[in-house]
Amino acid sequence: MKLMIERPLTPTLSRKGRGSEVCTFPLPLRERDRVRVALGMGAKALSSILLLFALLMVSEPARAQVDQQQVVNRSLATVERLRSDNQFKTTFDPWLVKARAVLVVPDLYKAGFVLGGQFGNGALLVRGKDGTFSYPGFYSLSGGSVGLQIGAEDVSIVFLIMSERGLNAVLQNKFKIGGEMQIAVFVAGGGEEVNTTTNMDADIRAYALGAVGLFGSLSLEGAVITPRDSWNESYYGKSIPSRDIVLDGAAKNPQADQLRDFLAH
Repeated sequence: MKLMIERPLTPTLSRKGRGSEVCTFPLPLRERDRVRVALGMGAKALSSILLLFALLMVSEPARAQVDQQQVVNRSLATVERLRSDNQFKTTFDPWLVKARAVLVVPDLYKAGFVLGGQFGNGALLVRGKDGTFSYPGFYSLSGGSVGLQIGAEDVSIVFLIMSERGLNAVLQNKFKIGGEMQIAVFVAGGGEEVNTTTNMDADIRAYALGAVGLFGSLSLEGAVITPRDSWNESYYGKSIPSRDIVLDGAAKNPQADQLRDFLAH
């Protein structure tokens, strides 16, 4: 019988600093290679994680602007459609050139039978003394009723704010439509005739375009217009009230220039 005795690894002593010694066991060559590979893979994984985190941090502002930019783009499409609609040529363009401000709610969602809730996000732009429009401040429109309606429907509304009184009312923290504020409503959609109000001195003129389905009339009584400062922060990269944006030009975003230019010309 042969007795096999494996020779243990011989520890080595190395000095580390004054008066201290560290005892280490040298690894076999194959084990050293495995350790090196594992360390290399760990470093690569860590680098990939750090790179992914950096990309997410950079893309976060861009992703945060998606909803706001969609409202801006849809607002432009709504105004373009309104200005090209034969039913509105004589009731919209002549008043647009006189408007103190424009609030566009490109998608007002409604649901229910005869009476239903409604909600939509919008962009407010104010005309300056030089005739150009401000960058948009974001608002929401909610509440009220929709008159004759069957099923769910998406309606676009453009508010032409004709007076300083109307603008000041909208710039409040919450503006509830109705009361002493005079609003003229014009409705078209699904082949319906324009429903006009003869109030020529209205502070606000509201133009509603229906998409599909039965669309009889639109009641804005009781609806509330509220600023969305969180959307302003996402779109402009800083926390700023809508009033400061539309009156003082406190923020800019060139992605809204096309809408501004189209309203001014």
